[in-house]
Amino acid sequence: MKLYSYFRSSAAYRVRIALNLKELDYQQSAINLLKGEQGLEEYKNINPQGLVPTLSIDKNTDKGMLTQSLAIIEWLEESFPERSIIPGDPWKKARLRSLAYQISCDIHPINNLRVLKYLQQELAVSDDAKTQWYKHWIHTGFTALEAQLDDQPFCCSEQPSIADICLVPQVFNALRFKMEMSDFPKIHEIYQHCNTQPAFIDAAPENQPDAV
Repeated sequence: MKLYSYFRSSAAYRVRIALNLKELDYQQSAINLLKGEQGLEEYKNINPQGLVPTLSIDKNTDKGMLTQSLAIIEWLEESFPERSIIPGDPWKKARLRSLAYQISCDIHPINNLRVLKYLQQELAVSDDAKTQWYKHWIHTGFTALEAQLDDQPFCCSEQPSIADICLVPQVFNALRFKMEMSDFPKIHEIYQHCNTQPAFIDAAPENQPDAV
């Protein structure tokens, strides 16, 4: 498999964690979002949205493309059910998906790179105002998440799941923006615990071949 990725992309970070938890071999192809490589015709022929990640099932041919991180993660779970990342009965699975969707569908989209760039470049929002926007929506989303977490080492589970896969990249970005985490002790504790696990360590942005 080949993963088109950018080291700081939250969505690509999720897929790297999932691949590592599944102990699957994959090759990375870096798409530099800051240089605009996602908008080049060559890449848009692979992913018409011009986003990362994209997973090619055959790393040698660029065939069998999958886009959207959660769709990729669901495909990995169904194709490689060993070491499940959506464990439990139907209720447990739905609860884990609920947490994952809150992060990936409600928090992340309004705080990702292209949104923040649009605020500054097209709407002339100041850097301070952009940061205020970011922190407001992270605080709103994390407040809701914190209230739903159990006192367990991972998100509502004794093993890492799709919820943790989504949570860790979001917390990484929040800390990069100097978000105060004292209001979210459960979230921060889960983040720290996940980052003792090899699958999460190996997927971390600073450990990627394109890290700068």
